[in-house]
Amino acid sequence: MSEIRTKVQFVDIDDDMAGQRIDNFLRNQLKNIPKSVVYRIVRKGEVRVNKKRVKAEYKLQAGDSVRIPPVTLEEKQEDTPISTKLNQVAELESQIIYEDDHLLILNKPSGIAVHGGSGLKFGAIEALRALRPQARFLELVHRIDRDTSGILLVAKKRSALRHLQAQFREKTVQKYYYALVMGKWKPSCRVVKAPLLKNEVNSIVRVNPNGKPSETRFKVIESFEQATLLQASPITGRTHQIRVHTQYTGHPIAWDDRYGDRRFDAYTAKVGLDRLFLHAANIIFTHPASDEKMEIHAQMEPKLQQVLKKLIAAV
Repeated sequence: MSEIRTKVQFVDIDDDMAGQRIDNFLRNQLKNIPKSVVYRIVRKGEVRVNKKRVKAEYKLQAGDSVRIPPVTLEEKQEDTPISTKLNQVAELESQIIYEDDHLLILNKPSGIAVHGGSGLKFGAIEALRALRPQARFLELVHRIDRDTSGILLVAKKRSALRHLQAQFREKTVQKYYYALVMGKWKPSCRVVKAPLLKNEVNSIVRVNPNGKPSETRFKVIESFEQATLLQASPITGRTHQIRVHTQYTGHPIAWDDRYGDRRFDAYTAKVGLDRLFLHAANIIFTHPASDEKMEIHAQMEPKLQQVLKKLIAAV
C-alpha cells in the first residue's frame, strides 16, 4: 500500500465554473478520492468558500474563492492510472467524429460503458481523460447504454455542459437510433406511448401504469424475412426506453440480454450478429457557443453493416 496525499489548493471560481454544486466541483478536482471522503471533508468544515463553511449543496458563484484541504488516502496497488496503450482506450481516439474548443463527439463502440463503476475499471469518459491529460474539463453531457454504440456528447467547458444539458431537458435535441427488431413491424405503428417504471434493485424497466410518461417514435427503414430495421427517436429519455418499447410491441431488439428473444438472437447469429443491434446514428442540437444548428452522423460499425447486407441477400 502507498499513500495519495493531495496538497492544499485555492481555486478562484470563474464564470465557466459557476453554477455547479460544491460537492460535484470537489469530485472533479479530487478525481482519485472516493466520494465518501469528499462529503466528509465538506461535512467537517475543512472545505471553505470565501473562508466560510458551506454545505454540500452550495452552488458556486463567479468570484468565490474555494479552499480545498490536503487529503491523505491509502492507494491500493491495482488502482494504477488507466493506460493509454490499452486497446480499448487507444481505439477511442479514432472514434472521435467531431471536436472543437467546446465539445467532443464520440462514436462509442458497443461494449464500453460511458463511465466506470459497478465493477468496471473505466468507461469512455475515464478513457478520454487518460488520452487527454491536459484537458481541464471533460464531462458527459448524456449517457447511452454500455452495449449501445454511437453518438456520445462530451463537454469540454462547464458552460457548454450547462447549455447542452438544458437542451436535453427542454427536449430540443433530436436523436435517431437504428434498431434491428424481431419480426415484421407494421409501418402504421409510428409512435409508442407507454409509461416506464424502473426496478431500483435490478434496474429492469417495465411498462407500468405507475411509471413515468415515455414516448418513442418509429419509422421502418427496411423489412427482411424475419426482422425489421427501424429508425427510433426517443422523445423522452427514460432508461432502456427504446429497448423496452420495442419489446412491449412484440418486436424486441436483436441480442438484447435483458429484453430480447433467444430465438431471434439465434436467427441473427447465422448472419454474424453477436451484439445488441442498437446504434445512436444521428443527433441534431444547437452548438453551445455559436448557436448554429448542428447535425452529426455516426456510421455503424462494419459488423452491423455486414449483417444488414446478409439479411438483404436472404430476402
